[in-house]
Amino acid sequence: MVTGFDVARLAGVTQPTVSRALRNVPGVSPETRRKVLEAAARLSYVPSDMGRALSTRVNHRVAVVAPELDNPYYPQLVEPLRRELAERGMRTVLVTDGDLDDLADGSYDGVVLTTTRRRSTLPRDLTERGIPHVLANRVLDVPESNGVTIDNVYGAYAVADLLVSLGHETIGMVAGPVDTSTGRERADGVRRRLRSHGVRMRREHVRRCAFDHDAALAAARSLLSRPEGPSAIGGHSEVLAVGGRPELPTAVGGRPTAVVCGNDVIALGVLSAAAELGIEVPAQLTVIGFDDIPMAGWPLVGLTTMRCDLPFLAARAVELLMAAIAAPTTPPEVIRLRPELVLRRTHGPA
Repeated sequence: MVTGFDVARLAGVTQPTVSRALRNVPGVSPETRRKVLEAAARLSYVPSDMGRALSTRVNHRVAVVAPELDNPYYPQLVEPLRRELAERGMRTVLVTDGDLDDLADGSYDGVVLTTTRRRSTLPRDLTERGIPHVLANRVLDVPESNGVTIDNVYGAYAVADLLVSLGHETIGMVAGPVDTSTGRERADGVRRRLRSHGVRMRREHVRRCAFDHDAALAAARSLLSRPEGPSAIGGHSEVLAVGGRPELPTAVGGRPTAVVCGNDVIALGVLSAAAELGIEVPAQLTVIGFDDIPMAGWPLVGLTTMRCDLPFLAARAVELLMAAIAAPTTPPEVIRLRPELVLRRTHGPA
């Protein structure tokens, strides 16, 4: 399918110039308009009604890209996004498997990305196509787009401080995927803060997995199926990565007295593994989550975790998106919101 970008490339102009020329908007020189019309005719390009609607911002539709709805965190984020958009006269379209062509076909005035990977090219592609967008919950390594996320390092420091205050020295971690900003920042923050307290997190006490209960359960079985205490015994074990594949060989050491988790879903997997292995929480093991999803506060769970204010995050994300729609050339801004430590009943002294 021929697009306005194909016409722009052939005519040697930008896509917005193509749009203005085809709509005969004042400010386009006769020579430029002639080149655009010739290129459009040569390519048999017919502008769509949806494309014209996008150029005048009359769709009143925003795509919220959330492909990981099996994680209870994302429904808790999507709903406040929908409410904030509705208050501004925008209709939310939930997209669970959208690619660039779907998002840039002229159907939407803007896009909210919720599960972006650290090195994703999609935000840059949207920028190049002139599609206003905002990242909610995650950010890129290089902040090229508007984004609102949790201050993961601040939260990680608070978790490390809590564990040190409780006297834990043998601390483990089941971290999230390293290709996500949440997975990397939380893990790096915990390690860095523990080092500042003189506590070293041993390599054999670290696992990475998807933000998924079953993956966390498998990783925690590997981590917790060892003698209690800091002493190491001979042999090697495998660290389970996403999909159950070995990530790296490590020496078998003593079982941690505390486990920091990449998010609450991972923490639930760790709690499941502890129950399977007969390890009492918190008497024998402290488990700390991150996010404070509704399940974390259930009386049966009582998870100690970092609370993220998702309604406020959604409100700020929509503010940035609406500003980008109104003024597309505004420089991008990244906002980090501080989480709050919620003390329940899965933490205790070493």
